[in-house]
Amino acid sequence: MVFSGLLFLFLFLPAVFILYYCSPRRIRNLILFSTSLIFYAWGEPVYIVIMLVSTLADYFFGLLLDKPKLSNFKRKCIVAVSIVFSLTLLSYFKYADFLIQNINALFGLDIPLTELPLPIGISFYTFQSMSYIIDVYRGTARAQRNWIDFGAYVALFPQLVAGPIVKYNTIAEQLHNRSESIELFAEGIRRFTIGLAKKVLLANNIGLLWDSISSSHPGSLPMLTAWLGIIAFAFQIYFDFSGYSDMAIGLGLMFGFRFNENFNKPYTSQSITDFWRRWHISLGSWFREYVYIPLGGNRHGLLKQARNILIVWLLTGFWHGASWNFILWGLYFGIILMIEKWWGLKLLSALPRWVRHVYAIILILVGWVLFAFETPSLIVAYLSAMAGFNDQPLWNTETGYFFYTNAVLLFVLVIVSLPKKQWARTSELSLLHLVWYGFLFLLAVAYLVDATFNPFLYFRF
Repeated sequence: MVFSGLLFLFLFLPAVFILYYCSPRRIRNLILFSTSLIFYAWGEPVYIVIMLVSTLADYFFGLLLDKPKLSNFKRKCIVAVSIVFSLTLLSYFKYADFLIQNINALFGLDIPLTELPLPIGISFYTFQSMSYIIDVYRGTARAQRNWIDFGAYVALFPQLVAGPIVKYNTIAEQLHNRSESIELFAEGIRRFTIGLAKKVLLANNIGLLWDSISSSHPGSLPMLTAWLGIIAFAFQIYFDFSGYSDMAIGLGLMFGFRFNENFNKPYTSQSITDFWRRWHISLGSWFREYVYIPLGGNRHGLLKQARNILIVWLLTGFWHGASWNFILWGLYFGIILMIEKWWGLKLLSALPRWVRHVYAIILILVGWVLFAFETPSLIVAYLSAMAGFNDQPLWNTETGYFFYTNAVLLFVLVIVSLPKKQWARTSELSLLHLVWYGFLFLLAVAYLVDATFNPFLYFRF
């Protein structure tokens, strides 16, 4: 079940709202926990066991950490066991086949693959439960003694599928003391509608262009077609993922939760450092707080700082998927970030704003090539097409057709990606605004009724 589905919009979500708001406040976390389990179990019911096991394990690990007079050594052992347990579950379902494939290739073996489907949201709820254990160990959060409340935090369906990753110390108070209101609910509807429109009307439609271009071998693509294709992919993944984040934040508001922002106009960046402050903010924040800083951050000289950055970006790439191209993608950005940190940003600051922006966009688009293709030969072929090294013309009639049929959509995508004033807040909503958001919602629903193309790129992560 996904947010941009008719079943979710017109059956599951209304039923949850009725149950939630008709129930006494003391059992609303139970309602959220149980309905989140139903949401999670809809596609693969057996995987609900994995979530429950992970939730129970970290709940009890948290209680152990909260015991008085526990030695620091024992506390460290508990944290280590908890993290190993969580990462073992994640690794088995997400990385086992990757490991087997590489062992087979390296040693000429024929070990059968597990071929297990990836449990929905496992990368997100694993990181959330790990943040809980680490926060309790550090003393920045108290151990949660109510298993239902803790389960509601881990399984919370508004942000289970694609984040934003919610650290426990930012939401602990809201689990017990949150206020629902008509104003907050209205703001949530507004934010959810914006996200739904971004996903369904923008990401899905530009995704069709990317599918058309990427279905051809890169060696046959004219240079401008290759650039148009990766630009289409860049827009698709941004509006797809940020649309889901908007919907998650909107749903959280409807239930009284305030999640942190996950995107901040990333394609307006003027450096890669700036880009990663704006893209998937919750993931970057998680790695910075729980990996980069504990490793020493930038406190022990350039060599250790370089080591720490490369470790973080190796893990960032691997978090996105069990494939070498994701590792390469992470290291690619890690190396660029190191260069910018040491001297690149000083050099960029002397350049005109538009030059800095072009620099960032080109490097981002090259990164998306690494992200989009799992096969090294296709990555090289596509980059060659973008550089004009594949003995193809600059453009052909198909290139013109792609530009002509998608010109308006591309213009809208650019405009929506640019900085602008915040869309009307709840206190400023007028009849015109209500009509506008109603129109967006109906248009998105009409598209869903008739569409067969409704992918979610981050669903597999």
